[in-house]
Amino acid sequence: GVVGLATARAIAAAGRETIIIEKENAIGQGTSSRNSEVIHAGIYYPPQIQPLKARLCVRGKELLYSYCKDHHIPHKRIGKLIVATDEAQLQTNLSAIMEQANVSGVTDLRLISKEEVKDMEPEVVSHGAIFSPSTGIVDSHTLMLELLGDAETRGASLALNSVVQNVALVNDGINKGNLLVETEEMTLSCDHVVNCAGLYAGKISSMVYGSLASSASDTDTNNDAAPRQYFAKGNYYKLEGQKGPFSHLIYPVPEPGGLGVHATIDLGGSTRFGPDVEWLQGIENPDDVDLSVDPKRADSFYDAIRKYWPGLQDNGLVPDYAGIRPKSAPKGSSQASGDFVISGHKSHQIEGFVDLIGIESPGLTSSMAVAEEIVQIIDSVSH
Repeated sequence: GVVGLATARAIAAAGRETIIIEKENAIGQGTSSRNSEVIHAGIYYPPQIQPLKARLCVRGKELLYSYCKDHHIPHKRIGKLIVATDEAQLQTNLSAIMEQANVSGVTDLRLISKEEVKDMEPEVVSHGAIFSPSTGIVDSHTLMLELLGDAETRGASLALNSVVQNVALVNDGINKGNLLVETEEMTLSCDHVVNCAGLYAGKISSMVYGSLASSASDTDTNNDAAPRQYFAKGNYYKLEGQKGPFSHLIYPVPEPGGLGVHATIDLGGSTRFGPDVEWLQGIENPDDVDLSVDPKRADSFYDAIRKYWPGLQDNGLVPDYAGIRPKSAPKGSSQASGDFVISGHKSHQIEGFVDLIGIESPGLTSSMAVAEEIVQIIDSVSH
């Protein structure tokens, strides 16, 4: 996906032999193919609770805009309105969002009146809004192809149709690297393994921690310490039978686990709404996830959308697609929003292993900053 490709590009650019192992027959078939393609400004992440999301989103946004401009990747700084649908949200929620964004280094937000909202978006009903001029949209598939091409130009190799069957720690004096990565077709001896497996990152992590447990002299050691992921499905519905009413992205005030049912516009001008938050209980294997969109779930969308766009007609929403958020904390947890987990040797004491867990939104925006972070972790071990 986009984080793995950005990371491979950065590692290859640092002069290291790099192999991208991909289970599918093409890149970008997982989480990266099922998102809203929004370049986030970095507004929602309290640095004291979500320090990595806060820092890497703001840094990643700047890197991504610069990269898209330099490489002629289709994108647009379309801007976003976060709308207050009642007076309480205007007085309480929007002020809190402004303060939080400022702490995170997002200083270009503007609080605007309902009259200004009406000037910008005639069909939006609100009590006021925050305008974020640096929020944008990007063609994520063109971005991923460019990152892959960049990585390959710097010497990286791509192995498609390669399902990782095991990752084992080795210290036998024979293998050059610290870790063996096994697929059906090959075994790789690696100095460093970066787990950018998206929905499957928990499985890869369990392999490594399981190998650590089996090689440990302490019989109490087991792979229970491996960080796991929890899955929250997000359903999208596209607007049909009505002309797209917006020229900016329209977001409500955030809700627990997500950013609310918002309106996004793609580069082709189509409007879609979503995602909602549907926690998936008891799912251990990402292959068991049902990605179909239930038309009945749209029923709850109508009320949510009409709070800021009452012009939505009955039967105006049809199923589009669904994506899965890999989360680092379960539903009901005080950390249910969760931060990225990016851990190297200093965190888990496993030499050569960099573990990425819970890389959900704003993963696309943060991808190039995450790559910088990983290169720093690898360099700190190597030096």
